[in-house]
Amino acid sequence: MKISVCMIVKNESPVLARCLDCVKQFADEIIIVDTGSKDNTKDIAKLYTDKVYDFKWCDDFSVARNYSFKFATSDYIMWLDADDIIEYSEIEKLNQLKLNMNADVYMLKYATNFDNIGNPTFVFERERILKRGCGFQWEGFVHEAIPPRGKIEHLDICIQHRKIKADYTKRNLNLYRKALKRNVTFNARDQYYYARELFYWGYYKRSIKEFKKFFTKPNIFLPNKIDAFLIISKCYENLNRFEDAKKWLIQGLDFMPNAEIICELANIYERNKNYLNAIYFYESALNVEKPNLQGIFIREEYYYLIPLLQLTKLYYNLGNYEKAKKYHLKACELYKNNEKVQYNMQFFKD
Repeated sequence: MKISVCMIVKNESPVLARCLDCVKQFADEIIIVDTGSKDNTKDIAKLYTDKVYDFKWCDDFSVARNYSFKFATSDYIMWLDADDIIEYSEIEKLNQLKLNMNADVYMLKYATNFDNIGNPTFVFERERILKRGCGFQWEGFVHEAIPPRGKIEHLDICIQHRKIKADYTKRNLNLYRKALKRNVTFNARDQYYYARELFYWGYYKRSIKEFKKFFTKPNIFLPNKIDAFLIISKCYENLNRFEDAKKWLIQGLDFMPNAEIICELANIYERNKNYLNAIYFYESALNVEKPNLQGIFIREEYYYLIPLLQLTKLYYNLGNYEKAKKYHLKACELYKNNEKVQYNMQFFKD
């Protein structure tokens, strides 16, 4: 089977070659759609493919991605962003996959956050490779996605999203605001991401209001629902309404045991100097197994690393050096290369 890789790009000259150096090792066709670059992005793209097309930006990522799919001619289509990379071990897996492909959708892992030594700390699944003959279409003008259907396979292949600079613009928030002015009706996914953007930019009261609207929408994706409880609680924390923050976290636990929610409860107690309750919840977080539901968002550091670090600190500050050392040694056993663990190693040594 053959795979076409489709990308939409704009001003990606610092990262595009890095991505395409990976892509050329397995792709049978590379399609680049440029949405208005002012740098030499298109010149770089043309070093790898003659299928470089222009697209007039229309404030809709799905329209742009669907346009890129139009040019694909292979059996399957794979999408990537310009700041994605694929390690050699994963490229080998992709080349092996091409020898026997029969699913309609292949779900691959997507790592988007990393620790100080490059290990992924936030991994989730995305619909990454799709059978061209099924006519899949992108949906959503921001944070676009393709609803998977048909025969779906989940693969242990990871794509890494490695930004070299943070995006601190209000582009996405402004796209949502423009849509609201046009009286666009938001589905559950749109509503979730709009409310999340409001939180990121410090509009906490408005974020809470929009998340409450999100809960009234049909067809809510469970990982978004869990995340909504967390973000609402953080909004209330930022408004110094800690009891309200705790209530929303406890509601979240009703849907799924989640170490991040439990750690956030512990954090609220710690911030309010209720250290015994904080210890109770951090120790509880250590006993939560990582969920294995397909598509769930996993922030790895909340399973063991954060509880171990916080318990080390709390017990030390309370004068219980034996227990502080116990949790420190456990952290050393599991995360010896983590910079915070190494700091504690030097601290205990001194």
